[in-house]
Amino acid sequence: MMSDSRKKLTQTKRWVVKLGSALLTNEGCGLRVDSLNTWVKQIHELRQKGHEVVIVSSGAIAEGITRLGWKKRPHAVHDLQAAAAVGQMGLIKAWESCFQDYQIHTAQILLSHEVISNRERYLNARSTLRTLLKLGVVPIVNENDTVSTEELRFGDNDTLAGLVTHLIDADLLVLLTDQEGLYEADPRQNPQAIFISEAEAGNTSLEKYAGEGGALGRGGMLTKLKAASMAAKSGASTVIASGLVEDVLKQIAEGEDRGTLLFSNQEALTARKQWLAGQSQTNGVLKIDQGAVDVLSQKGKSLLAVGVVEIEGDFKRGECVSCVDPQGKEIARGLVNYNAAETRKIMGQASDKIEGLLGYVDSAELIHRDDLILL
Repeated sequence: MMSDSRKKLTQTKRWVVKLGSALLTNEGCGLRVDSLNTWVKQIHELRQKGHEVVIVSSGAIAEGITRLGWKKRPHAVHDLQAAAAVGQMGLIKAWESCFQDYQIHTAQILLSHEVISNRERYLNARSTLRTLLKLGVVPIVNENDTVSTEELRFGDNDTLAGLVTHLIDADLLVLLTDQEGLYEADPRQNPQAIFISEAEAGNTSLEKYAGEGGALGRGGMLTKLKAASMAAKSGASTVIASGLVEDVLKQIAEGEDRGTLLFSNQEALTARKQWLAGQSQTNGVLKIDQGAVDVLSQKGKSLLAVGVVEIEGDFKRGECVSCVDPQGKEIARGLVNYNAAETRKIMGQASDKIEGLLGYVDSAELIHRDDLILL
């Protein structure tokens, strides 16, 4: 019998579908065009039933390695970036060619952390993607590996897919891999491992079941759980499923018990808070006392300077900073109203002391609740 959570999947309209390297490449060496044809056929059928689809596609580096005649994946960042630059040509050409068989236009979208972290560029990317969907175009999204440095990478396409889910207000995130979904143990080592059919996204107790990523991709099951948690903040559910199953997207759309469903029980955040939730890089750290932790987490209040006990980093006014509890665990992040030097002067002090300490007052709150997201 179909569960209520699965039934809701039949009503979803806007999907983000992430395809990993294991599904698109010949064991990391070049693209499998036959696989791309299979996915395009399924996506075409979804679109005919009224679904909008954005693809987050791996495979650029693997294709570049083959085109350059290299025997193995390099380790140096500049070599990987060169392979990505060459491979993107083949990846997009292959996707476009397959979609043209159905008279469907595609668009290449390369995203970087700089785009996501800058509010104006984030909104521009959001508008572009939404316009493409309105025009009936299928966007093919990838990280801009050619220019992203190691410090500013999303880290894997699971994380990128979670961010894209935020970006376009998608209803469903589908993470396709070479595994059936989430198990309580690695089924490759323990055939008796119990399969997890449904769970709530963001449930940290699931993380103990997550293993490492495969040889071809950077993301493992843990990154998929974190991507699902991220997607849930905008009200989207996530399905982690095997892309080796025939017509897997159709089965998911029809509510069949396929893959692990991580459902969202959260109300969708405002667009501004969705942007905050998608920040993968912060510019500083505010260590806050337990009283401030309780006020933020239980009462939904703003962060005041009086609750800050320690500061790290050299952030500017308006930049995103991380808020950690006395044990160092990140509980929130937000846009700070004072720079690092000013914050050091006013930390631990009541709001009515700010003007005397700084010579001016911009805001009574260090981080206003409208500019703060709990994690």
